[in-house]
Amino acid sequence: MNIVMLVGEGDSSKIVYNGLIKDFDIKMVIEDTAISRKYFLKRRIKKLGFIKVLGQMLFILYNKWLLVKSKDRINVIKMENELSSKFYPKKKFIKVKSVNSQETIQLLLQTSPDIVIVNGTRIISRKVLQNIDAVFINTHVGITPKYRGVHGGYWALVNDDIENCGVSVHLVDEGIDTGGVLYQDVIEINNLDNFNTYPYLQISKAIPLIKKAINDVISGAIVEKKIINSDSFLFYHPTILEYFRNRLKGIK
Repeated sequence: MNIVMLVGEGDSSKIVYNGLIKDFDIKMVIEDTAISRKYFLKRRIKKLGFIKVLGQMLFILYNKWLLVKSKDRINVIKMENELSSKFYPKKKFIKVKSVNSQETIQLLLQTSPDIVIVNGTRIISRKVLQNIDAVFINTHVGITPKYRGVHGGYWALVNDDIENCGVSVHLVDEGIDTGGVLYQDVIEINNLDNFNTYPYLQISKAIPLIKKAINDVISGAIVEKKIINSDSFLFYHPTILEYFRNRLKGIK
């Protein structure tokens, strides 16, 4: 099988790559460029309002400090689960301005992948999905469809929904985490974990599930999980007030 990855600039994409290459040959890694902060803020303010977005930005600033405080726990999780953030081989790595650009489409057409593993990119456009005859598989750090968007594990804990604090591996469609679910698993946390460590626990659970999904495609036995009577919500960053209110409930 010809496998290509579409990735974002974050740590999780490197971890997924290094986890998969133990069992599969990844032909190419195409890295998306993050949306500019100015464009992101304008779009988010239009959707959520200035006050909400201001609260989110204040939380993001606070979280820079929280991330520093989380480094030791993150390193323990990576060591215990053999997660590597080693950078991609230069001969396989290509940086593009947008995962939805014509350049990306041409690269995919040239490579002709059977499977495209997606992690950490912006939403994949209809144009990309319709032009490439491949199975697109995404990792979502949340249980879909109940916890779509970002920080699904955190929001499950906020909702006292520990049985849905986990990760999903699903097919990619034009929606936000709405593609057919292939595999899901839950994480176990302790009192050392917080907003920044949950994703590492989720990625550690996701890698074996991605491998199962790839093997399903290879064997022609890919099956979507039946989701019965599940609510579906789209989540965003917490505001600084939401975070500290939830912190009082013990959700870090």
